[in-house]
Amino acid sequence: MVPPDPHAGVLADFLAATAQPFSKLVLSKPRVAADDLVRVTVRPVTLKGEAQLSFVYTHRTRDITKNLRPADAPAALRTLLADTFANAHLWTDTAELQLLTSKKGRQTLLRHAAAHAAEPRAAHDREKHRYVDQQQPFLNALGVTNEQHQIVPAMARKWKQINKFVEVLDHALAGTALKQADAIDVVDFGSGKGYLTFATHDYLDRVLKRSVRVCGVESRPELVALDNRIAHETDRPKLSFVAGTIQDAALPALDILIALHACDTATDDAIARGIKADAALIVVAPCCQKEIRQQLHAAPVLAPALRHGIFQERQAEFATDALRALLLEWAGYDTKVFEFISTDHTAKNLMIAATKRPGLARGDEAANKIREFAAFYGITAQALARQLQFTF
Repeated sequence: MVPPDPHAGVLADFLAATAQPFSKLVLSKPRVAADDLVRVTVRPVTLKGEAQLSFVYTHRTRDITKNLRPADAPAALRTLLADTFANAHLWTDTAELQLLTSKKGRQTLLRHAAAHAAEPRAAHDREKHRYVDQQQPFLNALGVTNEQHQIVPAMARKWKQINKFVEVLDHALAGTALKQADAIDVVDFGSGKGYLTFATHDYLDRVLKRSVRVCGVESRPELVALDNRIAHETDRPKLSFVAGTIQDAALPALDILIALHACDTATDDAIARGIKADAALIVVAPCCQKEIRQQLHAAPVLAPALRHGIFQERQAEFATDALRALLLEWAGYDTKVFEFISTDHTAKNLMIAATKRPGLARGDEAANKIREFAAFYGITAQALARQLQFTF
């Protein structure tokens, strides 16, 4: 059956469906071929506890998302169906509705029983497994959440990074005896505003219920003062921050060393301090690998490519971090290198996690592999090797 006004029929069914679980509405077949708008996909979402409709405008080279209140959606849909798109396809739990427009302008509304259950509702606030409790006061004090413990939109990426880091830490701990240890000492070099330092303490203290001391080392005294105040106000007596650098900070015993985005050879300084302290776990995210770039003299077959600065930079990053991983293995650590978080969040997303293996010796075979690797790239000096007294 064709209703007198098929657009109104589709909108009526769509509006009725918004009160029930449904999957999506897709508007397609643009009337203006020259326009780069391909389709619009509409899904019900929940944003900050409020039901809304998410309109995703898919262009040939980009997507644009607009969230509308249900009361405002009918007018937007009516305009799109009248002026922009010829077809519409609506999925509900019980039916599929299709509005089809022929080349001559004839419109037909088709109804079918649902072939399968609707897709899960795309709620932005759906419950997910989190390693950090969003209700924790330190998150509000650091500006990650507001007074209602909702994530501040501008801090959404930081919130994801915090949870991802604690997830990485949890998995790394599984390969050590520390997860069952009664007491754990942690040092976070370059702690900055302390997002990950607080999260680390929270996870080890509140979730794993270990006796843990966490110390953040930061060169900026104003951040040290801020973090110490927040630690005091949120009742974390075994979380502290000290002013200093990786090289000169006086540290207690060290079980876990963290150094994220320490620039250039500062990462090597942190790794060296962790190795010399016999840390059970070393977690670093390198940044700005500049030291060996000028030394790079790779095999002649690579020379034409490395004349491009971007390739030389990426090759230097690879060679630097691969050498660090090899040196850690030579020093008795099992090493994993992986992407920390998506490059949508930061380009500096590589992480090295190294777990101490007491039985591993600094053998000649491991040393020879390092020397062969360094020789291939023409590397004759490197900060971590120098501090470990490793000779190429």
